Amino acid sequence: MRVLVTGNRGMLVQDLVPVLKGCGYDVHCADREDLDISQEEHVHRAVESCLPKLLINCAAYTEVDNAETQKDRAFAVNRDGAGFLAEACAKLEIPVIHLSTDYVFDGDKRSPYLEDDPVNPLSIYGLSKWEGEQAIRSRTDQHIIIRTSWLFGCHGRNFVKTIIAMAREKDELRVVSDQEGCPTWTGHMSNALALLAGEILRNKKAVPWGTYHYCGVGNTTWYDFALRITEEAKKRAEIRTVRVKPIRTSEFPTPAKRPAWSVLDCAKIERTFQIRPRPWLEGLLKVLDTLLGENPPKVN
Repeated sequence: MRVLVTGNRGMLVQDLVPVLKGCGYDVHCADREDLDISQEEHVHRAVESCLPKLLINCAAYTEVDNAETQKDRAFAVNRDGAGFLAEACAKLEIPVIHLSTDYVFDGDKRSPYLEDDPVNPLSIYGLSKWEGEQAIRSRTDQHIIIRTSWLFGCHGRNFVKTIIAMAREKDELRVVSDQEGCPTWTGHMSNALALLAGEILRNKKAVPWGTYHYCGVGNTTWYDFALRITEEAKKRAEIRTVRVKPIRTSEFPTPAKRPAWSVLDCAKIERTFQIRPRPWLEGLLKVLDTLLGENPPKVN
């Protein structure tokens, strides 16, 4: 079974591809150099050439703050690109799994968000991802949209690697303590996507298409997440930081506004597909073992 995965240089895809290959799938990867999803003709040509049985779209513009000034690029990739992929797949009856974000919500609810809760993005990034969801829905019925949050892993840039790098250089770290969400390890997310792929490829006619949430178990703040990262990192390597100081969002202004509460309720995906989210701490320990073990890879 051939699966086409977009965004192959991204943090998630570098974990996802080995998992899919381990399941026996013929995985074809495409990044911007191979497939610029913001170019409609390019998208149709690539999909028709590959003819996959399933497309997993992990390509996205993810620079949350830069999106505030690079609106055109954010919408070209996150909205238009998603729509072009869905349109090309619909033409050939190819199902789509599409990754979205907790940033489609405004954080005012203060209890875990359900899939059908009203959205209200606070940033251009969040809005572009929401409009990307809508583009998928309007072009193909055979879709699963997965909203996730606070992804981290061993590849690419992410919060865990940033904190490790800073902790090696600074005595004190100042981290926002009034934004709460659920960290999600790319390894756990990759396993969940592989299970979904299996459900679709076995019998797509029986799949309950729609929107689902998947994130790590256990909500936390960026401050508490950073505190746990430094505590565990000290057990594995020399860390300079002796104090992680909590600060308010107002003390660390950013171009893009983020939701203060973006905890996702994942009961639907567990109930429907028996895919059970895993504690984010499990993933963190695996990442730290990899990054700070005896032969750690280069941190980039």
